[in-house]
Amino acid sequence: MERNTNRREKECEEKHSNSEGSEQDKDYKTSLITLNVGGYLYITQKQTLTKYPDSFLEGIINGKIMCPFDADGHYFIDRDGLLFRHILNFLRNGELLLPEGFRENQLLAQEADFFQLKVLSDAVKSRWEKEQLASRETTFLEITDSHDRSQGLRIFCNAPDFIAKIKSRIVLVSKSRLDGFPEEFSVSSNILQFKYFIKSENGTRLVLKEDNTFVCTLETLKFEAIMTALKCGFRLLTSLDCSKGSIVHSDALHFIK
Repeated sequence: MERNTNRREKECEEKHSNSEGSEQDKDYKTSLITLNVGGYLYITQKQTLTKYPDSFLEGIINGKIMCPFDADGHYFIDRDGLLFRHILNFLRNGELLLPEGFRENQLLAQEADFFQLKVLSDAVKSRWEKEQLASRETTFLEITDSHDRSQGLRIFCNAPDFIAKIKSRIVLVSKSRLDGFPEEFSVSSNILQFKYFIKSENGTRLVLKEDNTFVCTLETLKFEAIMTALKCGFRLLTSLDCSKGSIVHSDALHFIK
């Protein structure tokens, strides 16, 4: 009799345990939410989407906001599916973490506003403002003769991309060694030196044209830099040394946008 009683108790315990396990599995499954955002499927937990009260996602999950479903029964949100990964990562991590070189701050800020995540929106806008301030900082390119620093030019600009464009053109052409073009080497990211500029009756000669066929004087290099800047929407703020009377005779050019 005692053995039968123990057996029944054990069976009851197992049934109860199995019942609790199945309930836990059921609860776990119902806590998983699949979202179709612009054709991209995301699976996450309910607690992640409801992290910020009064947000768009919290409203959908808790039935405050009506949301359509796709053919498979997933919530469908007609927004940028690629950018949503950053929205979801913010909800998971509690901070804004973006890949290096991310350039879609304005779009992400719009998405954050749509999803009613003010904390994220403020973080994106703050990041955007810092990047814009950084892009306005003046950068320069110095092109000199390694044996005669008086032979050269400094180009100042508040757009690093423009400086990089001018530098890449000069470096590209110098590597072609056209017409005995002197060897080039970088002292730093901002200083480009040449081992003896080519001397001629008309002065120091450099190659600048994109087709790599035009050998020009240093004065022509300055003129080409000015024309390139103007075409890109920059303006010549000042020539830092116009004592020689002409801008193309100055030692430095300063552009701003």
